[in-house]
Parts: sequence; structure tokens; C-alpha cells
Amino acid sequence: MQAVFDELYAKSNKGSYFKNLVEIIKAPENIKLAYRNIRKNSGSKTAGVDNKTISDLNKWKESALISHVQKKLDWYIPNAVRRVEIPKSNGKTRPLGIPTIMDRLIQQCILQVLEPICEAKFFKRSNGFRPNHSAENAIAQAERMIQNVGCHYVIDIDIKSFFDNVNHGKLLKQMWTLGIRDKKLLSIISAMLKAEVAGIGFPEKGTPQGGIISPLLSNIVLNELDWWIVSQWEEMPTEHNYIHRIYANGTPDKSSLIRTLRDFTELKECYVVRYADDFKIFCKKYSDAVKLFAATKKWLWERLGLEISPEKSKIVNLKRHYSEFLGFKLKVRIKGKKNNGQPKYVIEAHIKDNALIKIRDKSKQIIGDLRKTYDPNMEYRLIQKYNSYIIGIHNYYCIATHVNIDIQKIAFDVKKSLYNRLKHRITKTGNITNRYIKSKYGKSREVRYINEHAIVPIAYVQHRVPMDKKLKINKYTPQGRAEIHKNLGNVDMSVLYHLMNNPCGTESIEYNDNRISMYVAQVGKCAVSGVFLEANQVDCHHKTPKCYGGDDSYQNLIIVSDKIHILIHSSNERTIKKYLGMLKLNKRQMSKLNKLRAQAQMPALQYEV
Repeated sequence: MQAVFDELYAKSNKGSYFKNLVEIIKAPENIKLAYRNIRKNSGSKTAGVDNKTISDLNKWKESALISHVQKKLDWYIPNAVRRVEIPKSNGKTRPLGIPTIMDRLIQQCILQVLEPICEAKFFKRSNGFRPNHSAENAIAQAERMIQNVGCHYVIDIDIKSFFDNVNHGKLLKQMWTLGIRDKKLLSIISAMLKAEVAGIGFPEKGTPQGGIISPLLSNIVLNELDWWIVSQWEEMPTEHNYIHRIYANGTPDKSSLIRTLRDFTELKECYVVRYADDFKIFCKKYSDAVKLFAATKKWLWERLGLEISPEKSKIVNLKRHYSEFLGFKLKVRIKGKKNNGQPKYVIEAHIKDNALIKIRDKSKQIIGDLRKTYDPNMEYRLIQKYNSYIIGIHNYYCIATHVNIDIQKIAFDVKKSLYNRLKHRITKTGNITNRYIKSKYGKSREVRYINEHAIVPIAYVQHRVPMDKKLKINKYTPQGRAEIHKNLGNVDMSVLYHLMNNPCGTESIEYNDNRISMYVAQVGKCAVSGVFLEANQVDCHHKTPKCYGGDDSYQNLIIVSDKIHILIHSSNERTIKKYLGMLKLNKRQMSKLNKLRAQAQMPALQYEV
């Protein structure tokens, strides 16, 4: 499907219209890709109103599932959406709408085709729910506007219940404007938006949080806002072309235009940075911020029918107060002087106060669970859970300039809880076996151990500068993908295509999908002999055979050569002697072979020099 997606992206960049998208959505390859993508989504284990999850889809034969999805798309009627209330930090709840697993698969099919079209139209500083964009990119962009551009006034705007108030008719018109002019597809999306919510009824507005396609639809709604703000300054049309230089990648250097607008116009200089429905407008002057705040509030209501929350929306002077964004709080402080004698302002970024409290409470909760168990397996799992949580916190918040100071505020409390509750089990000496923990925390004196398992020190975190997304990174161009994939290993694509195009018809779609994943994971090599395999040599072996209770899960499969596969299952002496003579396995390879034979309840083979 990659060539198809690339073509959609390229045509969308040129302003083309798209009228036959449903046929692409119904393509067998697109449906198989959709299944592959939702399988790795943790939400696929959550049931809808029919109580079915990804495990139910796994049992389908590949051809049967493809045929079923294609028939549903011919005349699409969505099932009811299950409503779940998720608690928020402020004590309120957030409503989630969970479609059935089959409806989620269909939404994923549609998402894959719509995404390249929309990606070509989205603004570069829109970061939420987009491929190769992240919260770190949004923070990097915000810090650049504050420190490098000198925008020390920020308009914080909070849209009141955004996902619940999206106007369906307006959204479909926005999709039409983007070039999505397949009326059948638009009617399918309209049906999705109007799907019955179990126990409540049929919604007249809003997109259900929990649907796979909802994040993309929300970006389509707010994309118009992005470009309206950009048109007030960065993309202001001028009679004369002030751009004098084009970069090698084709991007215009707009610095000359910006200088001209600053020197010779009364326009309000402003820049938007957005992550989903959380966005900020950065200004240099307070008077500009006041006017833009009023204009944006009016524009949101008149164009999109959205209200802002008066208590959460405000103008912040970053020289005096913090502005909160994505779990961080940002302001500026004076650090020396510029060459012209004016004070030099630099960014100061902290972890948000209530985020710190959450980190402390969650850490202590896991420690409390660890104290209650003396079962070695459960103890190991809880240590892993604690380490994963702390590492995740460090990796996310390390881009705050004052992350060390902030973490120190809670580190003493967490360490005290660790020592008080586990003092009889915790030691200062041990060996770090996990390579990641050893490379990142091996130099710290604060590492402690429980039964030889390392405990990650919460206070050992180092700041790094947040990075914006490289312009050349793009999921839908060969050059952009090369940048994304340059650190990945290479596999024989001809063999991979053979596996994709020749699924085992007697096996489930889960088996065929995992066979592809396992081939890539093993970089095309046999797990026993280590040799690269030709297409006709690739066999996918069940470690625990189905007749002994094995399944088609990823953990129960392994790629071996056809000859090794025969050896795993064979009990005939002549056959065993024949293939051992052909393969000439060494002692280590024989050990691997015998391990697989033992799992298949076959006797071990003798190693002969």
C-alpha cells in the first residue's frame, strides 16, 4: 500500500480532488494492514457493546475477514458505541466512546487512506495525533518562539468540551475543501459520527473520544484555525515577492519577508503551536495579544461553533508568570545582556506542579504494592513496572530545563517510602543485567537492588534540549522514510513480499500476520542455523504445537528453515541422519534445535563431532 499512500500524498500536495477512495479503502492489502495496525494498539483488548476484542478477530481466516469488511463498506451501518467514563485529575470525568472491534478495524482502513491526503494539508506546527510528531516537538517549537523569536506574551486558549461540540456538517464541508470528494466515503464518516451511543441515543454533534478516526477528524476541524492564524502574519499575502532564497529541499526562506513585514507594516506578529485541542498563540506585544485573543474567540464561535473556557483561557506575560503546556510550565528569566545592552531572556521550563504530585503518588503506590508481595515472580513484575514508570517519566520530562530541581522536590519522599517499606529486602550491591538500565543509570550511586534486580533511582535524571521534527522526515515520501528507517536492519524485501502475497490459507489471520512480524524480527534468518532464507525455505513453527495447547500468538511462533522444521518434528532415524548430515549443525545450534524439540515433546538428538 505504500506506493498508493505516497501517490495520495503527492496529489494532495498539488491540490488534487479525490473521488474514488472507497475502492482503495476496500483493497485486501489495506484491510490486512489495518488489522496489523490495530493489533499493536493496546486499546484493541477493550471490548465494545458486543463484548468482542482483537482476540475474536484473530480467529478469522484472512479471506473471510477481508470479504466481511468489504461487504460492510458497501452499505455501512455502524454498531452502537459503548460509553465509558474516565476520571480526570480535577475530579471530573471524560466520556469515551468505544466502537466495536469490527467498527474500529473499518475506521483504521479509512484512516490509512485519509491520513496521507490530510498530512499534505496540515500545518507544520500542528503536532498531536500525527505520524512522526510528538509532544517534544511542540515544546521545542514553543521554546523557540519564546527564546529565539522573543514572543513573551502567550495566549492560552482552552476550548470548552472540544470533542463533544464538533459540528458534523462543518466537518464534512472541511473534508470536501481538503479535496476529499468521495460522496460515499463522506456518507460513511457521517454514519460513524452519528452512531448510537449505548444508553444515551444518537448524537447531533461531537466526535467520540475512543474512536480510531476521531483524532484525525479533530485535526481536520482545527486545521482551519491553524491556517487562519498563520494568514495573519507568517503567510500574509503581499503584492511584492520578498522571498529571495529557496532551500535545497524546496522550502522558501521567509526571513526576508518577515523582516519586511516587521519594518513596514502594522500587522500583529503571531505564531501558533498546537497539540490536538491544546494550542497557544505567541505574540511580541501585549496589545497584539489582546486583539488576537478577542479575534480568535470570535472566529472559533462564528466559524466552528466552539466556545472557549473563560476561567482557563487568558493572556500570560512570560516575564512574570508561567504558561502551562503538555505537563510543563514555561516562563523566561533574565540571563545577562545582549550586545545592544538590552536584557537577554532565556527559557525556564519546569514540570507542572500537579504532574509532580501525580509522579510522587504513583511511585509510592507501586512501592506499596511491592511491599505486599513476597512471590518472586510478582515481585519481579512490580520492579519492572516501577522501573518502566520512572524511566518513562525521565524520558518525557528530561526536556524541562529545571527537571533536576523539580524531581528533587519529590525524590526524598519517594526514596523514604522505598527504604521504609522495603528496608529488609533492599541492598546497595548487585549487578545490573538490563542493558538499557546499565547504559543509562550504571554510573549512579543511587541504584539499589531487590533480589539482584536493579531499582532505577528517581533522582538520577539529566536535562537535554527538546528537538523539533526534521523537515525531511515524512512517512509518505521515499526520502522521508529513509530518514526514519536509517537505523533499522534490512530484510530481503522479495521474501517479505512473498510471505505477504502467499498467506497460509488453512491458518488464522493472526498466524499469517505474526509470521511476517517474526520474519522481520529475525532479519530473515533461521532461528537455529542463522542462515538467510530464500522464499521457498521459510517455515513458521509453533513452539508449542496446537495439539498440545499452543496458539498462533507471536510468542509461540519462530521462523526456521524447511529442513530444520523437519528435524524438529521427525522421529525417523534415516530422516534425522539425512538432514543432520546436510546441515552440519554445531553444538550451539544443536542445543537450540533440541530446545525446540523438547517444546514439541520430542526426544533430544545427540550431537556428533
